[in-house]
Amino acid sequence: MVVRSILDGYWPSPWPAEDGGPARRQTPAPGTPPLAAGPLVATNRPVFMGCMPILRDPGEVYLQGHTPGSPESTAWVERIDPHSLQPLQRSPDLPGGRPWPGGLAAHANGSLYVTFGRWCHRLAPDCSVLAARQLPREGPYNSLLILPDGHLVMKDFAGGTGVHALPPGVRGSELVVLEPERLELVARLELPEGSIARLSADLDAADGAGARVSVVGDRHLFRVVWDLARATLTLDEGFTAPYLEQPGQTFGWDAVLADGSAWFLDNGEGTTGFGPSLFGKGVSAAPLHLVRVPLDGERRAERTEICGLPDGIVANPPCVDPDRKVVVGFDSGNGVIAAFRYAEPGRPLDLLWRHQQNQAGHMLLYPATGELVSYDYDHARGTEQVVVRDIETGVERVRVAINSPLQCVVFPACGFEGDLYVATFSTLARVGAVE
Repeated sequence: MVVRSILDGYWPSPWPAEDGGPARRQTPAPGTPPLAAGPLVATNRPVFMGCMPILRDPGEVYLQGHTPGSPESTAWVERIDPHSLQPLQRSPDLPGGRPWPGGLAAHANGSLYVTFGRWCHRLAPDCSVLAARQLPREGPYNSLLILPDGHLVMKDFAGGTGVHALPPGVRGSELVVLEPERLELVARLELPEGSIARLSADLDAADGAGARVSVVGDRHLFRVVWDLARATLTLDEGFTAPYLEQPGQTFGWDAVLADGSAWFLDNGEGTTGFGPSLFGKGVSAAPLHLVRVPLDGERRAERTEICGLPDGIVANPPCVDPDRKVVVGFDSGNGVIAAFRYAEPGRPLDLLWRHQQNQAGHMLLYPATGELVSYDYDHARGTEQVVVRDIETGVERVRVAINSPLQCVVFPACGFEGDLYVATFSTLARVGAVE
């Protein structure tokens, strides 16, 4: 097959999956309208344990979520009205198991795929179930990626030293690959250590014959190669980058693959203490770092402190703007967001701006305008706010309260009309122009 893009396996949509696609660039597809100019307002709907909005065809907005708490939690998917946010169609309750926020993706074949708990389900656009597969391990799997040939790859969520530590006798987390029609198991690969972070993927630049899946383990960054012709997973033994090298430092979260590097944030231990925000919930003695690992050449982790304070914590990735050579990281435990100018690997990052801001969720970047969508939880008023800043200057352009009593620690999506959607564990919000 001829592979043109790492997005070949996804539906051609402005936002077909979490973070906009498997490289986690957090940018809409080219041609998507930027945020509407002028005042913005929020429309809200209470949604308990909503996790992830995505887009399919024009006007088709889907939301994935789950029931909380129980060892037998279930997932659900709704197609919602793009303006009122009310459900138009809903899946049956989907078996899950032990809960952890899962994921939803729109496939090039027209189907929707949701991975939650230890199950993967294939849904039709009307949210009816087409196929289901129980995954090999008992614990939760945290979402999925679609590979360029349409196969699905996912990984169990386990690692660190907390409640999600690997069970006795298990060496590491395991990647599994399913074919997309009947969800038959195609390949399995156990990793050398546990991994809490979600997977990321880009194309194999060497020969174009495969996809490279990057895995942030709880001590090292690994790379796994998916061979498109042979349908095999292989651990790249020549690519292992240790990043957990300081006393008091804890594991990293999801990696952004941009400008020849993997970028992620460390000090992820302790996020189960969330509520109503992550502020003050950090347990790591070392300062929180933005970690950069070159994907080619010397595989050496380069660390930059976000604010230099102990007790930092995150649960999500940074945001990288390759056009402007800017990367934005944050420390949710200390309520700090910061942007840095970067050059080639090996050069120190230069601080561009830093603000006190209770940012925790996945961000969103509009490349043409340089608008960075982030969040700021207001503890005094008990509400989350969407904050739009200029990514180079840090100047605040827009701030809109979305009336969520819980901080956003999950996912947004761009909209079709210069608007955007934000999910928290209590609220779904649409932010758009005044109508």
